Amino acid sequence: MASDPTAGGASAEMPVETPEETLNIPPRPAGQQADLQQLQAEKADLQDKLLRALAEAQNVRRRGQQDVERERKFGIERFAKDMLSVADNLGRALSALPKDSEVADAALRNVIVGVQATERELQSALERHGVTRIDSLGKPFNAEFHQAMMEIEDRAVPSGTVVQELIPGYLIAGRLLRAAMVGVSKGGPSARAASNEN
Repeated sequence: MASDPTAGGASAEMPVETPEETLNIPPRPAGQQADLQQLQAEKADLQDKLLRALAEAQNVRRRGQQDVERERKFGIERFAKDMLSVADNLGRALSALPKDSEVADAALRNVIVGVQATERELQSALERHGVTRIDSLGKPFNAEFHQAMMEIEDRAVPSGTVVQELIPGYLIAGRLLRAAMVGVSKGGPSARAASNEN
């Protein structure tokens, strides 16, 4: 009795046919096989180039966003530096005016009030645009924010403390715009020893 090959009981001697043989597809000539491999290699190369181009475009977009953000924060830096000289001159004008406005006549009192109002308005405008004054007096000297112009002998103040501010310093969006020019104490106890006592 012959076994039915479709019944799952095919004998081991029967050859197994591949789909090409079943459909009578002739084998590919060697030239077509080489063409197929070349096309696959080109496809892989183009996919790699596409991925690299997409990554580069994303990097350019990210750098552009960072540049816009940096420009938004620091774009007024040159203008702000120019305005600092105006703020310095207003401060000098105020320090030159008499402290006791009662002694001054009415016209001079009006000038003092006007200069004070102008200085407040200028400081307010600078702060609205991210330019803030560095608070230096009484603080330890910090080379990142201060430029020491002189040392002042003072045994009552810990050494390295800012005791005089000649020209105020400013920050723009947390970055140094101009260092404060200061006088620093010397001769007193070291700041480290004072901090250990507390």
